[in-house]
Amino acid sequence: MSAASATKDSCVYDRLVELDSSGPEYATKFVDVLLDAASRIRASDVHLQPTVDGLDVRWRLDGVLQPVGQFPRGEAADVVSRMKVLAELLTYRTDVPQEGRIRDRRGNVEIRVSTFPTLHGERAVVRLFAAQGEYLHLQDLGLPEDISTRLVELLAETSGAILITGPAGSGKTTTAYACLRALVQASEGGKSIVSLEDPIESAVDGVSQSRVNPTAGFDLAAGLRSLMRQDPEAIMVGEIRDRETAEAAFQASLTGHLLVTTFHAGSAAGAISRLSDMGIEPYLLRSGILGILSQRLVRQLCSCRVPITDKTGKLNLSVSNAWQAAGCQACLGSGYRGRVVLAELLQSSASELGRAILSRGDAPQLEQLAIEAGMASIWQRAKTAVETGQTSPSEIRRVLGFAAGN
Repeated sequence: MSAASATKDSCVYDRLVELDSSGPEYATKFVDVLLDAASRIRASDVHLQPTVDGLDVRWRLDGVLQPVGQFPRGEAADVVSRMKVLAELLTYRTDVPQEGRIRDRRGNVEIRVSTFPTLHGERAVVRLFAAQGEYLHLQDLGLPEDISTRLVELLAETSGAILITGPAGSGKTTTAYACLRALVQASEGGKSIVSLEDPIESAVDGVSQSRVNPTAGFDLAAGLRSLMRQDPEAIMVGEIRDRETAEAAFQASLTGHLLVTTFHAGSAAGAISRLSDMGIEPYLLRSGILGILSQRLVRQLCSCRVPITDKTGKLNLSVSNAWQAAGCQACLGSGYRGRVVLAELLQSSASELGRAILSRGDAPQLEQLAIEAGMASIWQRAKTAVETGQTSPSEIRRVLGFAAGN
């Protein structure tokens, strides 16, 4: 069964088509049905793309963009306008990008809306965040037990930086918020915990959260410098994006503050190399980093999986056993249900690794030294996930690629 037919089997497409497009409440009902369905099936994003023929609607399930359906041309603008009204955006401005947040919909989910002008009209992408109360603790994230345990130990430190790395959509922000909640729980209100974010994606009780405003000169770097006068003990920075922010973050981590942040990098070792390339001094990296967590999300095989019997099906992965997706009613024909976290945790405390950081060693050298010091790499975790039937070789290749890990 294809992704498209699986979506229609969920009745969402049929419910949208059956709406009276000539009625005054059409756009309101369309958006309500779409967002309620997206929240129910745990879609992370909904895409509303105007085309020459109409409005193309898709949503992202378990990291994969899947079609919902295409709807008549005249309805596109009304649906996007309704999204803008809910997000308190300027409906009369269709020529500039806008971002907003849809206020709490019955407490079910937090929603962010981003619009962008295109050739055929405004495109809207809706991001749905986990409902308040979900993913409160590190142990709920599905991280490997050894990594989860070690993260809790690192969060008990009084200074140093914990970096959470990976590409977009790898769950970095979810992990960062779980770390914040772990800090609040462990401190029992006895620690000054602050965050600097752009934007604030979830409210966390016990944390003083601030959103930056770069147009007013209040960017991440400036905010970090000012926060140093607010007597913080633990700081969460939404994301390190530039050298100035990185330098301010590592200086904070070396002056008696625990820092948690996210960073775009392909691997834990790659994060060190990238920070070095940005101009961060090796001594800051060597002394400031407590640990670097690199993670990916791969789809988990449904119980309808079938074994792979031929070597080609393993896609050159050196594994003894492997399974592939089949498809059934329970997984809507996709062969997958839910996702699995693949992760690696690099710590610079090992002497050989520390010396390599100071001498600006490249990512492959740093990774090899980390493995020799006891780190299980993402590729090692991936092969284990394939051999135990958690995921498939094709899913590993989709997420991690073909460049390594044979």
